[in-house]
Amino acid sequence: MGRGERDAVARGARLYRAAQAVVVDHGRAADAVRAALRPIHDAAVRRELGAIPVARLQDVTEGRLRLGSVERSGLRTVGEVLAAGPYRLRQIPGVGQRTVDQVLAAARRLSEAAHETVAVHLDVERPEPSTTALVMALHVLVEAGPDARRAVDRAAVLSKRLGPLLTDARLAAGRIRMLLAGQEKKARAWAAVAEIRSLVDEAERAGLPGLFAQASVDLLRGPATDIAAWVDFELRSAEYYSLLAEISGRQPDVAAAEGFLPDEIAERVRTQHLDDTHRRVSLRGYQAFGARFALAQRKVILGDEMGLGKTIQAIAVLAHLAAGGQSHFMVVCPASLLVNWTREIEARSTLRVTVLHGPGRHHAFADWRERGGVAVTTFDALRGFPAPAPGGGEVALRGFPAPAPGGGEVALLVVDEAHSVKNPKAKRSQAVAGWAERCERTLLMTGTPMENRVSEFHHLVRMLDGGLADSLGGRDAPAGSVAFRKAVAPVYLRRNQEDVLTELPSLQHTDQWEEMSASDEEAYREAVRSGNFMAMRRAAYQRPEKSAKLDRLREIVQEAGENGQKTVVFSHFKDVLGVVEDALAADGTLLFGPFTGGVPAGRRQQIVDDFAAVQGPAVLLAQIQAAGVGLNLQAASVVVLCEPQIKPTTEHQAVARAHRMGQVRPVRVYRLLTTGGVDERLVRLLETKTRLFDAYARRSAVAEASPDAIDVSDTDLARRIVEEEQARLGMTDESLTAAE
Repeated sequence: MGRGERDAVARGARLYRAAQAVVVDHGRAADAVRAALRPIHDAAVRRELGAIPVARLQDVTEGRLRLGSVERSGLRTVGEVLAAGPYRLRQIPGVGQRTVDQVLAAARRLSEAAHETVAVHLDVERPEPSTTALVMALHVLVEAGPDARRAVDRAAVLSKRLGPLLTDARLAAGRIRMLLAGQEKKARAWAAVAEIRSLVDEAERAGLPGLFAQASVDLLRGPATDIAAWVDFELRSAEYYSLLAEISGRQPDVAAAEGFLPDEIAERVRTQHLDDTHRRVSLRGYQAFGARFALAQRKVILGDEMGLGKTIQAIAVLAHLAAGGQSHFMVVCPASLLVNWTREIEARSTLRVTVLHGPGRHHAFADWRERGGVAVTTFDALRGFPAPAPGGGEVALRGFPAPAPGGGEVALLVVDEAHSVKNPKAKRSQAVAGWAERCERTLLMTGTPMENRVSEFHHLVRMLDGGLADSLGGRDAPAGSVAFRKAVAPVYLRRNQEDVLTELPSLQHTDQWEEMSASDEEAYREAVRSGNFMAMRRAAYQRPEKSAKLDRLREIVQEAGENGQKTVVFSHFKDVLGVVEDALAADGTLLFGPFTGGVPAGRRQQIVDDFAAVQGPAVLLAQIQAAGVGLNLQAASVVVLCEPQIKPTTEHQAVARAHRMGQVRPVRVYRLLTTGGVDERLVRLLETKTRLFDAYARRSAVAEASPDAIDVSDTDLARRIVEEEQARLGMTDESLTAAE
């Protein structure tokens, strides 16, 4: 063997040792997480079993156990039964060995189930030595980032290939051994040397030696202090919990994570490759499945509940397609989300972003067509751009010439808040439909694919698959919600927070019912007499000095402030926010906003950033239809709804701005209501609408619901409520005025 061969083997050996070191270092870091997690998880399981009454053992054995003697002995919970053990149980009068065996077997089954399902919550407000140790162990892996994960994966593959080759090539390292070896061994040794050289050259071109070295350094570097680890956890809790789920193996229910899709579709999605070359962040299991669903099915609706990371799933799809050689992508969203989309793509991928908005949008469009990347624009601006022709090229819109040739076809159209284009007669809907028809892949994203009528959902399906939309029939859902979900499975994926985010802190809803003051009652009667529905909804704030709702709101904000918590106050009405602003300002509250539809897109994000950056209590005032879309308000742990909304999804979206992946504190939601008027009617209506939404848009086990029950427009609904309230208050002779 010559020097070249020996050098090749030596290079291969060094690369092999570096690859093995990365795998070992990562394994050591993961083991540290498991060791720190174990006592916390065991304690959580003990608490869970300590809360399960002994009577639940009957459920496990289908009622075959006789537990009267056990309960009379003082053993009240499953945890106490397990702690007692067989000897103490056997001492209970009337309890034989067979009963002892059955009781313990049933208790162990519940214990096993608890071990599988109990989630660990890391309380940033009350750090303990055990949780601090876990956060510090996780910090190492979070700080190492997705590059470390990528290094480990490639190191494992490379080690598996290099190990046997180095064994075969060892023969060629010694002249005497080579001379004495047979022809077959010599040939195998020379072949191994050639393959080692090829592998090392390929690895060096890909920069793997540097990647391995950096990953090992990162994996061996711990946090500066426990405080630094907790601060980082609060900033990036979603990444910590994602890693915790991956390492512990306690992933969410597979069927729930896969949106309860039919087996044949789920299997096709599972086999879809997902390239992470251009992605800078790790995905949770359900997020990776969502990205694969979009790739495998090509034109889909991602209807995940708010707060589950639909944006990062879309970015994962973009990154995968870019790794495959695709160059042009289009994201369409409300103007308020332009900044958020730009930030997310730049922070979580290596893709180039071009914003197509404002006076220079046509020049920006031409530049994007020439250079490629991800174009981010609004629904209204999209109408002014030439749609791509199938297979490349462009279709110029009337009165607007196509830009100079350049760039390829649009590989993916992403439409955020897609429920905004559910009306087929709206120009924005027609523009999006035109682009969706001409793009090879389309991803519609919305947490509310259906609001008042299931038929609205049909239009979104029609944008993706006309044949499927036709097969659903003319009625809203002829076979009911279960059959409807099965029928749209090829294009529709939805997961709910409760199914896949076991680590989310608690969400507590409280309806705060207040009796109208005499002044409130007088203002309300005036609104009813005039037939003004919107005035009826905000009457409780028209006379601030004697407003029962406003007094309660100030108490909630004061209490939150005393606990160091931030609050978001939502209202549909600008003048209500003005009243709240004046009242809280008089109390000395630190205020941000009001955040309304008239605030420019860039300024909206700045308001949210400033609100989040403040140390200690603060209040953000927000118009619910403006701030309830797309923005991340997880700095707040208290949410106040000044009045009930007409659509349940409006409230759901607003609350989900705070209670979402990454939230580390419990969230309390207060809905302020007054008795005996429009609020009561709207609350009953919201309950009906929510049941419909659950039946058709969410996975649901509730009874079938009829969409006809609420198939009325908001204007008709307002008129009906006005008439009913006028009748209740004895104003039937008053002239009726159409609702605003």
